Amino acid sequence: MSYADPQSVTINAVATSLPRTSSGINSGAFGTADGLVQLNVASSYGKRTRRTIGLTQSKVSADPLVPSQNVRSLMKCYLVVDVPVNGFTVTEQKYLVDALTGYLAASTGAKVTQLLGGEN
Repeated sequence: MSYADPQSVTINAVATSLPRTSSGINSGAFGTADGLVQLNVASSYGKRTRRTIGLTQSKVSADPLVPSQNVRSLMKCYLVVDVPVNGFTVTEQKYLVDALTGYLAASTGAKVTQLLGGEN
């Protein structure tokens, strides 16, 4: 089963459609035509099962060292779920992901702000 094509993400209240750009064994990618926003989904299997989903955003801005030149900057955000092969059902895995994402989203994202500010 694969993710529907296209996917949609909302960054700073702007919805962006991401058509599928690639599909492979246990992986898929979606992105804008200009490549500035990408969504990657993958699973790997071994002694543990690892599932990842990541959102990447690029932008072009002035080079701080040479302001007359522009450079491309890239930012990535991932969620990784790493589970043993046996012991946790998909439902139990979802409970933990829901707990973490709910924790980060609570209080209008105050915990994310703390994380990005370097607090620990």
